[in-house]
Amino acid sequence: MSQIDDFRHDHEAGAAGKPGDATLDTTRIDDTRIAAVRALVSPAVLLEELPVTPAIEALVEDTRRAIGRVLHGQDDRLVAVVGPCSIHDHDQAMHYARLLKRVADELAQDLIVVMRVYFEKPRTTVGWKGYINDPRLDGSFRINEGLRRARELLLEINALGLAAGTEFLDLLSPQYQSDLIAWGAIGARTTESQSHRQLASGLSCPVGFKNGTDGGVQVAADALQAAAAAHSFMGMTKMGVAAIFETRGNADGHVILRGGKQPNYDAASVEAACAVLRKAGLREQVMVDCSHANSAKQHRRQIEVAADVAGQLAAGERRIVGVMIESHLHEGRQDLKPGVALQPGVSITDACIGWDDTVPVLRRLAEAVRQRRGTA
Repeated sequence: MSQIDDFRHDHEAGAAGKPGDATLDTTRIDDTRIAAVRALVSPAVLLEELPVTPAIEALVEDTRRAIGRVLHGQDDRLVAVVGPCSIHDHDQAMHYARLLKRVADELAQDLIVVMRVYFEKPRTTVGWKGYINDPRLDGSFRINEGLRRARELLLEINALGLAAGTEFLDLLSPQYQSDLIAWGAIGARTTESQSHRQLASGLSCPVGFKNGTDGGVQVAADALQAAAAAHSFMGMTKMGVAAIFETRGNADGHVILRGGKQPNYDAASVEAACAVLRKAGLREQVMVDCSHANSAKQHRRQIEVAADVAGQLAAGERRIVGVMIESHLHEGRQDLKPGVALQPGVSITDACIGWDDTVPVLRRLAEAVRQRRGTA
């Protein structure tokens, strides 16, 4: 008898023992720090409940294609990703979207405007993790409700004719909303993550990789190369089943300059970033994040950063393909405190510029694009 067939050496889970033997208790070594496990709605159920319309499908597809043309040098417009640091209220987000839609239409010849619709927030330590994780803002973590609310909001924004962009942070949530996203970002904390590079390689939208938190661009250049390649990895299907995904690679990637130990939006920094890309054999193009370290986390400095970018564009700089601006109905930020009512239209994460400041910034950038055309 071979060892594999010898019942005396059968260590399979659930193997019969002698009468009176205690049941094997694997909970002593497995999931010892898990407090609870709750059912997660499958993406397929949510997508069937909240389906894409033909008009929205066309908008997402057309915007992705337009951004792709910008990245491949076939469209000279500037991609402008504009909106709140994070979404925490449906009605306020829709109020902002309706305002942005009007300006997007006005400037459509010069800007491809994408509303920033961020549902997940990476935290340095702890804090509110975003609309999907905690939609009620009270620590109840109604994640199924958050996924549903996020998709409802994306459908409403897209139904206005306004494209949406978001950061891909969680590796499963894209199955619930990526069909409604025209442009995506991988944040500074996750640009170096192999899992996020693999995810980006299979996403259907253009993806921007931020430089590292220290300001280093090489990590983002490495991410572009990784995301452009084919990968095989484990994930979850829209039916909610574990599976192995094989991707074709995403050629519509680009770098986002968000600053680091010092700002990196000026002409010298753009040239330095493009030198890194050139050495790696990648397209020399960057998007400038006017917030984060580029504004030293002083929200009004975004206006100065955007003005500097506009000056570079007007002077003929064609390697800047986009900007990001954190903007809300009203400027500043507020803390989320139990029992304290929130001011409407004010960010509860990073501080934003207000709407009244946002419009002139966008118009100045559009004018700079027109001036850039004159330098051709």
